[in-house]
Amino acid sequence: MGKQEDFVLRALEERDVRFVRLWFTDVLGFLKSVSVAPAELENAFEEGIGFDGSAIEGFARVYESDMLAHPDAATFQILPWRGGDDGGPATARMFCDIGMPDGSPSYADPRHVLKRTLGAAADKGFTFYTHPEIEFYLFKDMPGKGDEPQPVDRSGFFDHTAQSRGADFRREAITMLEAMGISVEFSHHEGGPGQQEIDLRYADALTTADNIMTFRTVIREVALGQDIWASFMPKPFTTHPGSGMHTHVSLFEGDRNAFFEAGAEYQLSKTGRQFIAGILRHASEISVVTNQWVNSYKRLLGGGEAPSGVCWGHNNRSAMVRVPMYKPNKGQSTRVELRTIDAACNPYLAFAVVLAAGMKGIEEGYELPREAEDDVWSLTERERRALGITPLPRSLWDAIGIAEDSELLAETLGEHVFDFFLRNKRAEWEEYRGQVSAFERDRMLPVL
Repeated sequence: MGKQEDFVLRALEERDVRFVRLWFTDVLGFLKSVSVAPAELENAFEEGIGFDGSAIEGFARVYESDMLAHPDAATFQILPWRGGDDGGPATARMFCDIGMPDGSPSYADPRHVLKRTLGAAADKGFTFYTHPEIEFYLFKDMPGKGDEPQPVDRSGFFDHTAQSRGADFRREAITMLEAMGISVEFSHHEGGPGQQEIDLRYADALTTADNIMTFRTVIREVALGQDIWASFMPKPFTTHPGSGMHTHVSLFEGDRNAFFEAGAEYQLSKTGRQFIAGILRHASEISVVTNQWVNSYKRLLGGGEAPSGVCWGHNNRSAMVRVPMYKPNKGQSTRVELRTIDAACNPYLAFAVVLAAGMKGIEEGYELPREAEDDVWSLTERERRALGITPLPRSLWDAIGIAEDSELLAETLGEHVFDFFLRNKRAEWEEYRGQVSAFERDRMLPVL
């Protein structure tokens, strides 16, 4: 065992930890948890904890179901909402890497998919950093079936409101996140009623993906503790903005930002331009992962801060990829912002496919197309075509059709995840397609 494992075993005694939750993520991005006693942890570090993989969505077929969860000691944290200090015995958590009985990594583990993609970039000398801006809604309680959810407030973008439920919520949530070692950069009320945004400080992509899984859990725990309901659904309202996860990305070569070049247009290096070109060329292929739900495409219809066309622009918030304004003497902070991703994605898979698309642009030397200088939302379809702006997939079904033929996606996700993910998405679409909506009843029952 290494130093980190020794540190964890000591911390269990010093902090009176009675339960350790081992966390991992299924293929669709849902958090799974198995609880072990501290006495079992030394063995877990050495051999892993066995479980039935066939019971986890997308993990294994029945005849190859034995799997092992190997805790990653570097992710050890005390759960601040579960006792500890003055609240009785504490509960801790660690993320796990999933392995097979022969010691090989599981092909179905999303965390491994990202690690494999990060490893391929590292072989070329690059480290991938991400910084997500996570939006979500707070409702007065869990919406009933068919009911319109009730937001906790009627505030708007950056509003400062006395006695605001949102402000109280954000304060408690940020305190809890920072207690778990997750640094928050900004937080504010977003544009929709009850809509919040909390931005996490940039970190390497694996750490950020772990942090997003923790973030979603913390947000829900804090909401339940305040008798309200938090949702990361991409578009809960027809008339209010959707919730995205605009993500700033950058590549580093050692301590040097590979996207920065002094004196270049927008201070953006050739590497940075090729990375953007890769994301744009493969945007439609990776949409099924970055925007994986039927509801995701209601957000991408255009307007409301969500992109609808494949294009890039300097400081242009209507573009799919935005190059933020350069800050003098801050070359290390040069980055690009991807505005398609929503917070309901599987962050491990989403970061993996974004990195793979960008790296493909660098490896193949893709040319960056002309930038979009207009407000893309205000352009007609004909004007967009004339500018070379192709539409993003209009529905989950469109996204599935494009993804099925994507070599990049199959290679990045691996055959098992690629196959399971698309089968699951087809089933979701078929179930959705068969539903009779309130729109149809309201429109047609009175007249037909």
